[in-house]
Amino acid sequence: MDYVIYFAVTIGILVFIHEFGHFIAAKSCGMRADVFAIGFGKRLFGWNRINGFTFGDLPENFDGGGHTDYRLSLLPLGGYVKIAGMVDESFDTDFADKEPQPYEFRARPVHQKIIVITAGVLMNLLLAFMVFWGSNFFQGKLVTKTTTIGYVEPHSSADLLGFRTNDKILSVNGKTVNDWEDLRTAIFVNNIGENLNISLERNGKTETIKIPRSKIPDNEDQSMFLIPSGIRPAVGDVFKDSPAMKSGIKPGDILLDLDNTPLYSRKETIDIIESNKNKTIPLVVLRDKDTLKLAVTPAENGKIGVAIGQAFTGPVEYKKYGFFESFYYGWKDVVNITGLTFSMMGKVIHGKIAFSKAFGGPVKIAQYAAKSADNGLTSFLYFLALLSLSLAIINILPFPVLDGGHLLIIIIEALFKREIPVKVKIAVQNVGFVILLLLMAFIVYNDIMTL
Repeated sequence: MDYVIYFAVTIGILVFIHEFGHFIAAKSCGMRADVFAIGFGKRLFGWNRINGFTFGDLPENFDGGGHTDYRLSLLPLGGYVKIAGMVDESFDTDFADKEPQPYEFRARPVHQKIIVITAGVLMNLLLAFMVFWGSNFFQGKLVTKTTTIGYVEPHSSADLLGFRTNDKILSVNGKTVNDWEDLRTAIFVNNIGENLNISLERNGKTETIKIPRSKIPDNEDQSMFLIPSGIRPAVGDVFKDSPAMKSGIKPGDILLDLDNTPLYSRKETIDIIESNKNKTIPLVVLRDKDTLKLAVTPAENGKIGVAIGQAFTGPVEYKKYGFFESFYYGWKDVVNITGLTFSMMGKVIHGKIAFSKAFGGPVKIAQYAAKSADNGLTSFLYFLALLSLSLAIINILPFPVLDGGHLLIIIIEALFKREIPVKVKIAVQNVGFVILLLLMAFIVYNDIMTL
C-alpha cells in the first residue's frame, strides 16, 4: 500500500503541475479550457460551475459555456486539459465542421499556440529548478574530501579488478576527480555503459586500471564497490542484555579495532566476531572525541547484539550557497541532468545500456518514491524534481500525443500557412497513442521482470 500511495501522490503532483501549465497558459491567451483531467478514460467524478460536484460521465450534450470541468478519470497514468478547438488526447472533433471561434485554439496566433503547448513542459522544468535551487540554498552539498581507497576487501570485485588499499584515484576516463562525490558520479552516472580507464597513484607512482563495464556493479547501494579512506563500521543500535551492552558498547560508537585488527568494513567486523564465539576479545571504539578500550565476548551464536552500519570519519565540507548563487547552481543541475538524460538515451539506442536499466515505469516509480519518502522529505522532493525534469524532457520530444508532437504540427502549419486536415491529425494521434500504450506495457513488463 505504501507503493500505491506514494505512486499516486508522485504522479498526481507531476500531472497537476504539468496540466496546470497548459491550463493557465490557455486561459491567459483567451482560450477555453473545457476539461482539466487527472487520468484518462471514464470520468469518475468532478466539479464544474454548471452542475456542481457529480459522479460519472457528463451528459453528451453538456456545454460548459466556457467553464472548466475539473475531473478525476479512471486511468491514473497521466492527464490532460481539453482546450477548445484542439485535437488532443480526448480525440474530440465535434468542432471540425464549424467555423473557428475566437476562443478556440485553432483560431489563435502561432505564438500563443506555442506558449500553450510548451507551458506544461516549462512548469515541470520550473518545479525541478526550484527544488534544485532550494536544495542548494537550504541544505547545500556535502563534499567528502578524499579520493583515496580506505580498504579493499579480499576477493571482492574491487580486489579482482586490481584496486589496492590506499590507492588514490586521480581521474576517470581522462576527467579529474577532486572528491568522493566526483568519483561516484564519474563511475556510476557520467560514464554509465562505458568501459573505464582509471588513473591512480600507488606508492608514489601513477598507474592505470582498465575496467570493462560488465565488471562494475549496476547499483552501488547493493555493493560497496570502493570504500573511501575514513569509512569505519559504526554501532547503530545495542540490544538489551546483549554481550555488547554488558561490555559498555553504546549506539553511535565507531569501531576502530577488534581483536587487534584495524576495522574498515561491516563484513570484516562481523567475520571477526563470528570467528571468536565465547572468547573475550579487545575492542577499541571512538565515542564522540574519546578513544576507549573495551572488551567483548561474542555469544555462542557468534553475535554480540548490535546493529552495525558505517560512518565516515574523514574530512568533509558542507558547501553552502547564497540566495542568488543557488539559482546558478540550481540551473546548472538542470543542465547537467538534462545532458545526462540525452546521453543515456543515445547509449540505449546504440546498445551500450539495456533498455530495462535506463527506463522505468509505474512499478519503479512507486519503489523509488517510497524509498525516497522513507529517507525524508528532502529526499522525496529531490526524487520528484528528477522525475519532473524527466517528464519535461520526454514530453518535448517530437512524438505524436506528446507535447513535442503537437509543437511539431504547429510549426509545420506555420511554415506551410495552412492547417493540417483534422482527419490526418486524428490518425497521427491514434497511431502515437497505440505506440505509447505498447511502450508503456513493455516498460511495465520490464519493471516486473527486474523486481
